Amino acid sequence: MSLYDRVTVACSRATARTYSTSFSLSIRTLAPSIRDDIYAIYGLVRLADEVVDSFHGHGRTALLDDLKQDTFQALEDQISTNPILHAFQNTFHRYGLELLHVEQFFRSMEWDLERTAYDRKSFETYIVGSAEVVSLMCLKVFVRGDAEQYQALEKAAVRLGAAFQKVNFLRDLREDYQELGRSYFPGLDVALFDDNTKREIEAEIDEDFCVALEGIRRLPRDVRLGVFLAYLYYRRLLRQILELSSQTILESRVRVSAPRKALLMVSAFARHRLDLV
Repeated sequence: MSLYDRVTVACSRATARTYSTSFSLSIRTLAPSIRDDIYAIYGLVRLADEVVDSFHGHGRTALLDDLKQDTFQALEDQISTNPILHAFQNTFHRYGLELLHVEQFFRSMEWDLERTAYDRKSFETYIVGSAEVVSLMCLKVFVRGDAEQYQALEKAAVRLGAAFQKVNFLRDLREDYQELGRSYFPGLDVALFDDNTKREIEAEIDEDFCVALEGIRRLPRDVRLGVFLAYLYYRRLLRQILELSSQTILESRVRVSAPRKALLMVSAFARHRLDLV
């Protein structure tokens, strides 16, 4: 099985490196002993996200349901012929991840197939499944399953996941609305999106980041750099969004340039080495 295990992790690793250069770079700075487990979590999340966002005209509801059932079967059998699911189930059992978190994740993915708008309650529920539980899965790996450390950092982890997701929503506002027909922020009519609404959303995200940073500082040192690098990247995205008008957000997609990413990496390494996170 060791050869098959390595092959399945390689599939998850390739998925992360192909779909997200930013996250894969952050993962590469994590301790080697847990790196593949974070790739495994990312692989499942990316696969489900692709089904709901990209598989148009191919029966997305049935495909997502198949993926969901196959995931739970893999967790029960502790094996799967789907390499992404096999890698994930290994990580799930190695660190004692919670089945409820997997269920909540798939619930949010299912909502992406049927919901186009959210109120405050449903928005917060969606964020739990699409982002917060993913952060908690990663946290369980970061602390090597230690219950006391996990509990101490749980609040910060969910706020970091929420911040990442909300930045994505703000950055992708135009694309989500025009191409997928979705509007995530509670009660938001994208056609009426203005600077005041934008500032309210940005303030909410900033508060999430402030709480999250306190938790990042208390992470085990051999994972802190990777999480801090991801934090800096999303903070930079938010900063660039802050500088733009609401109309500009609706007309273009904000990106962090390659030179800026390089500077962020240098900054993260320097601050980590000097304990200035």
